[in-house]
Amino acid sequence: MSLVVYGIKNCNTMKKTFDFLESQGVNYEFIDYKKQKPTDELLRSFIDKAGLDAVINKKGMTYRKMDEEQRTALENEDKAIPVLIENSSMIKRPIILYPDESISLGFDEEVISSKL
Repeated sequence: MSLVVYGIKNCNTMKKTFDFLESQGVNYEFIDYKKQKPTDELLRSFIDKAGLDAVINKKGMTYRKMDEEQRTALENEDKAIPVLIENSSMIKRPIILYPDESISLGFDEEVISSKL
């Protein structure tokens, strides 16, 4: 089984994800947002599957530094997508795309295992 894992390489949650997948012998392709910005189409596909609120990482510093007007803009998909493209650290990590086209967000061993 081959997965596509989206995120940022130096993130601790990503390191846990890589370690877990490797311990399970799972092949995966890693897409680093810092090297390859997410596209409008990719983000819309994530939002369609999980919802806008789930895709936005509200625990990170980038989000916490935003003012209320900027945070309000993130509640509208058309306004949020350009912000997420330019501030990819605001996208939940990891997002894993499975062969059946489903996704999971964040590192949760049980969820990932159930989809393998």
